[in-house]
Amino acid sequence: MAVLRFDNVSKQYPGGHVALADVSFEVQPGEMLFVTGHSGAGKSTLLKLIHLAERPSRGAVLFADRNLQKVRGSRVPLHRREVGVVFQDHRLLADRSVHDNVALPLVLRGMKRAEIGKRVRSVLERLGLSARERALPPQLSAGEQQRVGIARAVVAEPRLLVADEPTGNLDPTLSAEIMALFASLPERGTSVLVASHDLGLVKRMKRRVLVLDHGQLVDDIAPEDLADE
Repeated sequence: MAVLRFDNVSKQYPGGHVALADVSFEVQPGEMLFVTGHSGAGKSTLLKLIHLAERPSRGAVLFADRNLQKVRGSRVPLHRREVGVVFQDHRLLADRSVHDNVALPLVLRGMKRAEIGKRVRSVLERLGLSARERALPPQLSAGEQQRVGIARAVVAEPRLLVADEPTGNLDPTLSAEIMALFASLPERGTSVLVASHDLGLVKRMKRRVLVLDHGQLVDDIAPEDLADE
């Protein structure tokens, strides 16, 4: 069963702008893939439909065979527990420590404090943030803030992780490390969908690539086809 399926999904905003037009694809359990395209191609809109920040105008978005159109009210937060999101603008709580920001998804799940501490420390160590555990977000560099956002998205081991330009503020070495972390998630049971316009990075990862152009899915490139270029 696919983790995620788009069935002829279109999104038109008030004023007539068509962000997505008849987009169809599937994401399998344990798959990592990229969605790429020019600025304004529809990448961010596609991700917003997955975590219910937006609703489609037409078509269906299915998550584990559940039609997200029917997920309303109190069921929206339950859905979001299964989808980790790495935002471009981090969206960290400025008055809470790095530890508390990362722990938030686990607190919302009602996990025991000792288990929360263990999970948070483990993910901060993997992202090179152990020494910043007690710092507040305004005390961090842009790159550190980005890594805290990633830690918060992966700590609960969601079924799907979506990331919007996650390496935008990072140097090449750190970008490669973050991508290696993302690539390790599928073996832990998390599928990964990354929106990126960094074509060099995307090609090096040798993963499936969806290409958007003016809201249309114009290509679905298999990893072996990327390797040949």
